[in-house]
Amino acid sequence: MLLVVDIGNSNIVLGLYAGSDLIHHWRIATDRQKTGDDYGMLIHNLFHYHGKNFTEVTGAIISTVVPPLTVPFAKMIRRYLGFEPLLVGPKIKTGINIRTENPQQVGADRIVNVVAAHAKYPGALVVIDLGTATTFDAVTAEGDFIGGAISPGVGISIEALSQKASQLPRIELAKPSKVIARNVIASMQAGTIFGYIGIVDEITGRMKKELGGTATVVATGGLANLLAEESKQIEFVEPFLTLEGLRIIYNRNRS
Repeated sequence: MLLVVDIGNSNIVLGLYAGSDLIHHWRIATDRQKTGDDYGMLIHNLFHYHGKNFTEVTGAIISTVVPPLTVPFAKMIRRYLGFEPLLVGPKIKTGINIRTENPQQVGADRIVNVVAAHAKYPGALVVIDLGTATTFDAVTAEGDFIGGAISPGVGISIEALSQKASQLPRIELAKPSKVIARNVIASMQAGTIFGYIGIVDEITGRMKKELGGTATVVATGGLANLLAEESKQIEFVEPFLTLEGLRIIYNRNRS
């Protein structure tokens, strides 16, 4: 079995593959203070709860945008599984060409998402990841990753609103029925959700023009389904896009 690990700023998402089938997945909070042993015991317990043996894992790949956790996770896999994990980095085979000014500055999560989207949707692409930050990545019809845009995530936006405006509370992110809201909470929800849909559609529309006028738009991330209901640009939602990209990259580097 293959263990894929996506370490993000807010959450760590793990997937367990048997061949090309994702048989289990978990989401845990990112904690920079945890050691490799802490994460090892946590993952062991997740496996045990689902009737799986951690030692059945025969391969692992890690993608991270949190450098301080790279070493603890790699040490954990070496110690508990007895082999070297594959790390998504500059020398890894991805199957795509990164045509940015400085490819080493491109986040591993963005590369992984583009690999998965390109494998499933041939042709020009806009890949949107709605995470702590929202990333918009452009892929040409030839499969070249040429860059994109980064904006504050939905969660960051609503958190900043409640922190900086003393009379505004922290709220749950949910889509209100109307944009003209009749109370403070619904007003904040309307401004955040519908406003963010505007951000997504505007940036995506401009990127499609720069790609030649047409491109398939694929979204992933926790709020992808919510925004896709109202977005005029999002065509497909792939909740496990990053995990699938990690599986593909692992297979391309097995030798």
